[in-house]
Amino acid sequence: MSAIHPTAIVAPGATIGDGARIGPWCTVGQDVTIGAGVELVSHVVVDGHTVIGENAKLWPFASVGLAPQDLKYKGEPTRCEVGARTQVREHVTIHRGTVTGTGLTRVGADCLLMAVVHVAHDCELGQGVIVANNVVMGGHVTIGDGAVIGGAAALHQFVRVGRGAMIGGVSGVEADVIPFGTVMGNRARLAGLNVIGLKRRGVDRSGLQVLRAAFRGLFRTGGVFAERVSAVRTAFGDNALVAEMLAFIEAPSRRGLIRAAIEAGGDDDV
Repeated sequence: MSAIHPTAIVAPGATIGDGARIGPWCTVGQDVTIGAGVELVSHVVVDGHTVIGENAKLWPFASVGLAPQDLKYKGEPTRCEVGARTQVREHVTIHRGTVTGTGLTRVGADCLLMAVVHVAHDCELGQGVIVANNVVMGGHVTIGDGAVIGGAAALHQFVRVGRGAMIGGVSGVEADVIPFGTVMGNRARLAGLNVIGLKRRGVDRSGLQVLRAAFRGLFRTGGVFAERVSAVRTAFGDNALVAEMLAFIEAPSRRGLIRAAIEAGGDDDV
């Protein structure tokens, strides 16, 4: 049985899963599906065609599935999804998609969105993404599995962040971040590999050595970038992580790629 506080407002038509808890002063719209075991702590608003996955937890003053901040939006029934076991902390805003985008804003399973994060329309966050306090995203941002976004970072619309990447705090991210890369600064520049994150994901010493060599070949040498990509593919393309990085680099992009300042040098390990 679900538990709904008497001060909460749950619209007719909303679906509330077994064991869900709707706390005081929460508002749940008629097209919302709340999964089993979900907890809305208090003062949470969930609206629109929104699905909250099983055992997710939404903290006070979070709002999920409300209309996007897009002047072209005319009330179309676009969607929003929050994955299982994801934690949405205080004052987080997650807006539903637009018909000019994918029509869906999705936050994957096992994510942590810390206080005052904004996830704009048509963004897609993978599984296990950690977003620290006060991060803001423009529309259509894509973040790969296991990425970490440092506090107060700002991500431009259409930016892609690769799997396992790390963005330093207070960074302005105007272009795409390679998988397993670390960027920082205003405006953000590629600083190295997210070695700590790679180790946590079980990449061994030999795997790290290959990635370091590929990174140096791509970003710590001179010459034409396309030629460097070709050389790295020839030398290391049979490595799955390098192949993933190269595929990300060559995929279509609206924003281009964040590059390293070769002349500045720097470490490959961050």
